Amino acid sequence: RSANMASGTFWAVLVGVIAILIAVPLSFPTTVFDPKVLHQIAKDAIDQGGLNHTAVVYKTIAGMKARYPDHIKEAPKWVFNNAGGAMGSMLILHASFSEYIIIFGSAIGTEGHTGRFLADDWFHILTGEQWAFEPGAIHKEVYKPGSQHHLKWGVAKGYKFPDECWALEYARGNIVAMLPFGYFDTLFSTIDFITLWDTTLISARFMVENLLKGKV
Repeated sequence: RSANMASGTFWAVLVGVIAILIAVPLSFPTTVFDPKVLHQIAKDAIDQGGLNHTAVVYKTIAGMKARYPDHIKEAPKWVFNNAGGAMGSMLILHASFSEYIIIFGSAIGTEGHTGRFLADDWFHILTGEQWAFEPGAIHKEVYKPGSQHHLKWGVAKGYKFPDECWALEYARGNIVAMLPFGYFDTLFSTIDFITLWDTTLISARFMVENLLKGKV
């Protein structure tokens, strides 16, 4: 009986310690990235890359690495992203519990629901156009290369890439709460479990690596 009590106490203490290790950092979220700086990096890449869209995208990545060398880590490969009825592909550059940065877009256009998040989301258009609207809007919002589309916390819109469009996307807030939006289309529509596995593996690895460095 005493052995059982000792074992129970051990596990209770272990769970308590783990809970504290998780709860304390989450109580003091740390943000690294500045939307104004990201906007300038995107505009610089557009100026340097010109009409070469591939160059614009990869100059953006290079600019991010140069400005945030300790926090930008290019994912090993691009992955599809199906969410809100839209389909694109993305390259994850940073993922932590309070921030993520990706290159996101489509070579053929797409449209869908932005999602409604416990986070702010900044979309920096690199190539092409993004259209958006809120309920009741008669005219669309149009975002062209060099512009910044700020989707505020709790706001949802319909959006569309009428053709090829690529963007530097930055989200800040409760990133974990955003994950189901990126999973449900896969689970209930595409059934593309390879993409689901790749996305989960890359995101989880980045989040854990950042957490171990003290970056929530």
